[in-house]
Amino acid sequence: MSFGLNKFLKNILPKQLFYRALLIVAAPIIILQITISIVFFDSLWIKTNKGMTRALIGEIKFFIEAYDNEQYNKDSLTRLFSDTQNIKANYVPHKMMPKDDFERWFSPMDRTLRRELKSKFNNYWFDTTTFKENIDLKIKYLNGYFQFKIPKSRVANSSARIFALWITLPAFLLIAIALIFLKNQTRPIINLARASEKFGRGEDVGEYRPSGALEIRQAGYEFERMRKRIIRHLNQRSEMLSGISHDLRTPLTRIKLQLAFIKDKQLSNKLSEDVIEMEKMLNEYLQFSKNRSNEKGEKFDLSKLLEDTIEKYDNKNILKKITQNILFHGKKTLINRCISNILDNSLKYGKKIEVNLKKSSNNIILLIDDDGPGIPKNEYENVFKPFYKIDKSRSETKSSVGLGMSIASDIIQSHGGNIKLEKSTLKGLQVRITLPF
Repeated sequence: MSFGLNKFLKNILPKQLFYRALLIVAAPIIILQITISIVFFDSLWIKTNKGMTRALIGEIKFFIEAYDNEQYNKDSLTRLFSDTQNIKANYVPHKMMPKDDFERWFSPMDRTLRRELKSKFNNYWFDTTTFKENIDLKIKYLNGYFQFKIPKSRVANSSARIFALWITLPAFLLIAIALIFLKNQTRPIINLARASEKFGRGEDVGEYRPSGALEIRQAGYEFERMRKRIIRHLNQRSEMLSGISHDLRTPLTRIKLQLAFIKDKQLSNKLSEDVIEMEKMLNEYLQFSKNRSNEKGEKFDLSKLLEDTIEKYDNKNILKKITQNILFHGKKTLINRCISNILDNSLKYGKKIEVNLKKSSNNIILLIDDDGPGIPKNEYENVFKPFYKIDKSRSETKSSVGLGMSIASDIIQSHGGNIKLEKSTLKGLQVRITLPF
């Protein structure tokens, strides 16, 4: 039960830090205001209202009894009562009591009036809504009724509105001040999160300046140090690979020239194939290591990019179901390379391919299915490792060095997305790519 309650509270509570902090500040103020209001309403409003209403009904009861006992000058008694009690009284003979019910059961004033009138009179009617400042009260008397116009101030405490005003305005003022301070405190966290997101996607963060509280500044400084270390490591890797490329291609070129002088053509051809495979492996490796290029992120139409990529293959076996006008912010060349690598793999081992691009509430989903032989589930994670091949004896292994899926995975993850393999509806392999937008 405790676990279920905690889960329920987590679901209904806000997820963002700003609104959580605001709830921490505002909730005690609101609870305090409600508590004070309830105490005031119970002790001051209801009890005072009840006493004032009881005194008023007692005066009206006394007037009716005096009017009943007066034999000669009833009009003078009525004027005296109106002047002294500030209540307009009028006897209306030979008329029936109204039957319309204007009583509001949710109104404390109406409830108190009803309770006190019921204890003193059998037949009565009142209306507290038609007149803004007065209560219209009618009480049965002989063949007609008495009509009283009573000021609402006689049964309602005028300090209630002032109290409500003074108790509400400070609460709103405190919450407004809390909003300003909380906004200033959460802004550095939001800036740090955005900078981290941009850096995770491989975009240029620019100049990041830590700000805010001491703890947030410290986190910002550590992020900046980490970012510089990663950039330095990537630059060192690129420089090292450029050196490897230059150093390895030169001896490979000499080997190719020397192979041309070997008289045994069969041996020469075998060695040439090995050299060509080494060159291809070197080029693929350089491509894999440099896929985080200096290309800047841009907003482009992913639907059009996918359609253009498919058209280049000019293959009728590639079926597409693409939702139009899906915009994505990223590196267009890298995304194109990723899609091409996956399509190349699908065409290599399958005949029929289905490409499905759609958009959910928070993500862009790209599904590429083929009818090939597929791969075992226990190999789903391994195929994303560099230079990994499931079956060395598989056909066309000479044309691949096992970097296509590694490059695709690295590109998708650099854009903050996710790539995974599943069983295809075509009984082959399905590549599922999820990208945020």
